[in-house]
This record gives sequence, structure tokens and C-alpha cells, in this order.
Amino acid sequence: MKNKVTAKRVRREGVNLDGRDKMARILSRRPYAPGVHGPTSRTRTTDYGKQLREKQRAKLVFGIMEKQFRNYFDKATEMKGDTGENLVRLLELRLDNAIFRAGFAKTRAAARQIVSHAHVDVNGEKVDIPSYQVRPGEVISIRTGKKEKKQWKNFTELVQKVETPSWITTDLKELSAKVVSVPAGEELKHVFDPKPIVEFYSR
Repeated sequence: MKNKVTAKRVRREGVNLDGRDKMARILSRRPYAPGVHGPTSRTRTTDYGKQLREKQRAKLVFGIMEKQFRNYFDKATEMKGDTGENLVRLLELRLDNAIFRAGFAKTRAAARQIVSHAHVDVNGEKVDIPSYQVRPGEVISIRTGKKEKKQWKNFTELVQKVETPSWITTDLKELSAKVVSVPAGEELKHVFDPKPIVEFYSR
């Protein structure tokens, strides 16, 4: 089963995993985990449980499964610098996430579908692999043959409502985005904490 963000999972985690207004409203109405005990539940969490929870949150946010997530962690440990920051940076630089950050899609799940359905070029070449790692200087664009599709008719209105991070810029006229740097600092902040994830895999 894919790591799909659902209302039940959002309530279980206690945070808005994909940023949608719909999920924010659900959390506002029922800010407690699902189950028969409802708001009176007082489950105690061990350190291991907390680490596992943060890992699950990260996987849900980016919509990836355990094997791939572990591969990202292993790669992060081989890089210089803080392993937690490296991990988040690798996740942020996925092509589907870059599509989401640029405002081409409302959710990361929708961005994955856009990439998988071959709507995207990177530096003029078709790329249909959501996990493709984008690099500074690369230009992501909607393929010429796809621009007439219905979903891109209101693209300009959609993007204007999105605040893009400093590491990516968009060109509304060309339906494209350019990766100008790598995410850093506050741009690596998420609803999950990478430190317990590092501790989990380092046990």
C-alpha cells in the first residue's frame, strides 16, 4: 500500500502532512487521534516510538516507501555535513517535490502523477521518474505537447497563490521552473524532525 495522506493519518500524526486546507479543517475540528477513546486517549510513547513516528511522518509527507526512504538515509550518511539536513535536502530535491514547490501541483501526490504521466522535461529532455534528483541550473518545464491539456489552462492562477522557496524560480509564461540553488536553513524545516530518524537508523 502506498503512503497516501488521508484524513485518518493526518489525525493520527496530529499535523497537516500535505498542507491542504481540507486537512487543516479536519485537524481543527477533531485534533486528536482516531479510535474509540477519542480525545481521552493517553497513550505513552517510548523513545523508539517517537523515532518511528517521525520516520513515518517523513515518509507520508514525501509519499515514499521504506526501502526507498532507507536508501535516502544511507546516501545522506555518506555526504558531508549534518545527516538529518542531508536527508531532508535529498527529499526536497526530488523532481516531484520540485514540481510541487514550484506550484505546478497542489499536492506532492499530484506532482508525482504529473511526472509519471510524462508531462515534464528537465533541460529539454523528458523525465518521467518522480525520484529524479534535480540540480542547480536545471530547468523543469511542461512538455510542449502537454501544454494544451485542460489541467494547465489555469496554471497561472494556481502558481500566483503559491509562495515558492528561494531555491526555485518559476516562469509563468513558459510554464517552467529553474532550480537556482539547493534548499538550506529554514527551507529544510518540516512537520517532522529528522534527528529522531537519524537516531532510529543509527541504533
